[in-house]
Amino acid sequence: MYEGSANEHKREELVLLLDEYLEMVFNFDMSGRVNFANRPAREELEYDDVKGLNIIDVFPSFFEKDGDGTLRFNVDSLGQVVRLMAYRKNQTCFMTEVKIVKSNFIEDTYTIFAYDISAQEALERELNSVKENTADITRFKNEFVANVTHELRTPVNGIQGNTEELLGHDISPEDRKLLELIERGCLDMHSLINNILDFSKLEAGKFQLEPREFNFRDMMSYVKSNHINKINEKGLDLFLTISPEIPETLIGDELRIAQILNNLLSNATKFTSVGKIMVDAIATSVQGNRIEIFFMVVDTGIGIDKKDQDKLFKSFTQAEASISRRFGGTGLGLNISKQLCELMGGHIAVESELGKGSMFTFSIWLEMTDEEASMEHLNDGGADRIRSFEEIEKEAAIARAFGSKDNIDEIKKRLMKLTLCLDMEAWEKAETFTDAIKQLTDGAPHEIKTAVLRLKMAVQKENYDKSTEAMKELEKLL
Repeated sequence: MYEGSANEHKREELVLLLDEYLEMVFNFDMSGRVNFANRPAREELEYDDVKGLNIIDVFPSFFEKDGDGTLRFNVDSLGQVVRLMAYRKNQTCFMTEVKIVKSNFIEDTYTIFAYDISAQEALERELNSVKENTADITRFKNEFVANVTHELRTPVNGIQGNTEELLGHDISPEDRKLLELIERGCLDMHSLINNILDFSKLEAGKFQLEPREFNFRDMMSYVKSNHINKINEKGLDLFLTISPEIPETLIGDELRIAQILNNLLSNATKFTSVGKIMVDAIATSVQGNRIEIFFMVVDTGIGIDKKDQDKLFKSFTQAEASISRRFGGTGLGLNISKQLCELMGGHIAVESELGKGSMFTFSIWLEMTDEEASMEHLNDGGADRIRSFEEIEKEAAIARAFGSKDNIDEIKKRLMKLTLCLDMEAWEKAETFTDAIKQLTDGAPHEIKTAVLRLKMAVQKENYDKSTEAMKELEKLL
């Protein structure tokens, strides 16, 4: 008597416990008769009690009966989670995740744990719909970008071709200056169009490298020739160093390597008014027929604040809004360079300090030809040529220290170039040299700073007489 009461008590405790489950719980025998359904199951299926309820009524797609009335179902699914449609008393249905297990409490019975996933399934359908829409939007966007860039190239090529033809004629200096501005605008447009197209392909995962055999030093010379004139025009020096361990011939996408270097050198030239720009290429590792090349592009320009450095490699962003206003640019170049480096198995990074210049470094992996791969390229001195940013910045700081011989020589060099710009009325270049002089006289006495300010204002107003007068005043004070 006592044992029966104890079992009954345990059964009541179990029923109370199952009623608190979030899941629906059913117990049924081999005829399909439901012995027990917890409160969530009764409420969800809208049954006041389970008297006369058969498990086939709830899950008709999973359970069947043999001719003798015995329940039949796939026993291999025991313990597995399956998705089944559950039917309410009013024959409306909803999707559930179900697990069926053999009962340990009542002999020859089974227990079902079922969870309503109709809301989850609706979200999945919505998510799939969003993914499909996103894929469509991405496809339409890529097609639009491709069409627009193609349509833009046609008129830009036409303008550039006609401009180049007119520049070959005998025209006045004023007209030549205007045509040269148009030609430069066309080149800028080509660069912008190419960046947008590259970015679109990279984002869509449709960008492919085109590796081929090329001469590494010829490529570096080509990159240098693209920038040397503009760098020298600004009164800057360009130093290019290639470690002897780098093979003459390598296999890789030469155009994309040059694109990364061109982008970094363009930025270095744009943001540097005083000092120099250095490019180093170093072999840092060899694995079989693959070689890792490490590049450094160092400038002594305006530098980048620590808090802004994480923005550099994100698309459509620049360190500050004022940078875009002053120097132009879309903010795509470094993002494209980052993705190109990663496609070539490397990475890109920056080390910089505001007002003290920047050092961009990137690495890529290239293949060596069979002949080059059989040779020894790295020696113990290879890594010693990598200088720290602090060492390079110290060298550049010497020219900035007002009053030193190097500093005065740099100022006089800029004044000579400024004189030529004033005579030629090249006011944009004149403003660049004025900015350089302002930086070089940062620690100068008050009267020198005042003279530089007068010079800068006169150049900005494109006033030849006042610019010449201010320059002579400055030369007397040096």
